[in-house]
Amino acid sequence: MLYIVIAALFSVSVSIALKLYKQKNLDIYQILTFNYVSASILAYLWLQPDFSSLNLHSPWWLIIVLGILLPGVFWCLDRSLQDAGLMKTEIAQRISVVLTILISALIYQEYFSILKITGIILGVIAVIFMLIGQKNTVETKTTIPVSLISVWIGYAVIDLLFKYTASLGLKFSASLTAIFMLSTILMLIFNILRRCKWHWHNVIAGLLLGLFNFANIALYLQAHQQLKDNPSVVFAGMNILVVVFGMLAAIFIFKEKVTTNKLCGAVCAIIAVYVLMQSMI
Repeated sequence: MLYIVIAALFSVSVSIALKLYKQKNLDIYQILTFNYVSASILAYLWLQPDFSSLNLHSPWWLIIVLGILLPGVFWCLDRSLQDAGLMKTEIAQRISVVLTILISALIYQEYFSILKITGIILGVIAVIFMLIGQKNTVETKTTIPVSLISVWIGYAVIDLLFKYTASLGLKFSASLTAIFMLSTILMLIFNILRRCKWHWHNVIAGLLLGLFNFANIALYLQAHQQLKDNPSVVFAGMNILVVVFGMLAAIFIFKEKVTTNKLCGAVCAIIAVYVLMQSMI
């Protein structure tokens, strides 16, 4: 259980770091670049991928799509943190699992149990609570932030594509490391094209973010290995703890106001995750 708690803390630390970086006016594009530099190195050292599993017949289109999507959705995460706040963004990120389960069930024609249907409905209600009551501001010109919806959909799509990658027989360690490396290359090219001036504080911030990001992944995998007979516990524990830690960070670090909508959304999200966990048992 300790691995789940620490993994959840690292997950929330990513969002906290992004908000703090924004307050310091750091360059998000440079940060994302070195985030993937750090993640690539750590993935190679920790996972020790066997790249021989990748060949000309491997589904490179999937790796390319994920290599583009990861930094793209990460950028949406950064925008959502500024537009909608940490609390709503963490809920959107975690409740994306509802969309993943719904689409997977439809694609693979899985049986919809009462528990699964209840969990999906509660998840949708949580999203609705997050979106209603969003006031117009200078940063948020629409009542429903596009960035918040992008986080919800984006993480669901990424999860689905990773599941599809695994179903094709690709080893997780090799494909994940290759995706991180591709994201690094694409972000480097993007920064060169925009002719940015590199600054050491952006480099350090990005490397630190990559450490948090990969630590979250590595500890989550460790939790699955430790509780291999109870994957649903890892799934529920991780998602619920991230929502709770995200709320605490939003309230005590960034002084976000706890509105009725946010509180109801968080409660619905936690119950949805718990119900979906029960449907997996």
